[in-house]
Amino acid sequence: MVQCSLIIRAFNEAQHIERLLVGITQQTIKDIDIILVDSGSTDDTIAIASKYPLKIVKIKPEEFTFGRSLNRGIAEAHGEFIVIASAHVYPIYPDWLEKLLAPFSDSKIALTYGKQRGNATSKFSEKQILSQWFPETSKINQNNPFCNNANAAIRRSLWLNHPYDENITALEDVAWASWAIKQGYSIAYVAEAVVIHVHQETPKQVYNRYRREAMAFKYLFPEAKFTLGDFIFFFWTNTFSDLWSAAKQHQLLKHWHSILWFRFMQFWGTYQGYRHAGPLTDELRQAFYYPKNFAVQPDSPRRDIEPIRYIEKT
Repeated sequence: MVQCSLIIRAFNEAQHIERLLVGITQQTIKDIDIILVDSGSTDDTIAIASKYPLKIVKIKPEEFTFGRSLNRGIAEAHGEFIVIASAHVYPIYPDWLEKLLAPFSDSKIALTYGKQRGNATSKFSEKQILSQWFPETSKINQNNPFCNNANAAIRRSLWLNHPYDENITALEDVAWASWAIKQGYSIAYVAEAVVIHVHQETPKQVYNRYRREAMAFKYLFPEAKFTLGDFIFFFWTNTFSDLWSAAKQHQLLKHWHSILWFRFMQFWGTYQGYRHAGPLTDELRQAFYYPKNFAVQPDSPRRDIEPIRYIEKT
C-alpha cells in the first residue's frame, strides 16, 4: 500500500492543473498515486494531465456532485491516507504533503487541512477570507467541523466506513468532518501545509458559489437561518473591514470596486441560499461570516526551506 493517494477534482482546468502536477513531483514524499477525477472537461485538461503518472477517472457532468466525484476517485485509491486538492491550487513548498500528513501520527486525527492563500490575480476580499479562514498558527486538535477540501487529507479507513455525502450541493467536507467528530475523532489544521488557491470568478460565479454553499449549510444544519438583516449587517461590516485594510495597504483605489461587488455577491448569494431556514450557530457564524478584525493581516512567516520554483508560461 502506498503512503498516500492524491485525488484531484477538475473541470476545464487546463490553465492551472499543470502547475499543481509539477508541484506534486517536487514533494519530499514520492510514494504517491495520483487520481484525476474529470467531470467532462472540454479544454486540454486531460491532454495536459496525461503527461504525468496518474490515473484518470471520468464522471458525467450531469452526475457530478462534489461528494460523488470524491467517492469515485477514492474508490480507485490505494493509499492509507487520501489527500484532496482542487485542480486550481498549487503547493509553495516541497514539504506540503509531509506537513499535511504529519498529524496522522496521532490515531485520533481523522482529517487534516492546510493553509490557503491567493495570488496576484486574486480579489482583495478573497484574500481577506482566506486569511480569516486559514490563520498563520496551526491547531492540531480542532473540535469543530470547519475545514476545506481544496487542501485536505483524510484516513481512507474512515472513508470506507463513511463515504462523502453525494446529495449535498457543497460543504461535503464539513459534513464528513461533523461525522468524524461525532465518532470521537479530531481535526488538525496545519498552517505549514500551504497552497496557493487561484479563484478567477465573475460576480455571477461568486454569487453561485456562496448560494450553493449556503444551501448545503442549511441541509447540514436545518435550524440555520440568514435573514435580510444578516445580509445587510455582514455585507457592510465585511466591506468596511476590506476597504479599511486596503487603505492601510495603500491599495484602496485599485481594489475598492472589486471589494464592493465581491462582498455583495457573497452575502446576497448566502441570503438566497439560506432563505426559510432556522438559527445559525454562533461558532460557525463567526468562522464563515464575521471579518476577523480591522488589522492588516501579517505576512506569512519565512521558512527554512526553499520554495518550489515554477516556470512561468509565456
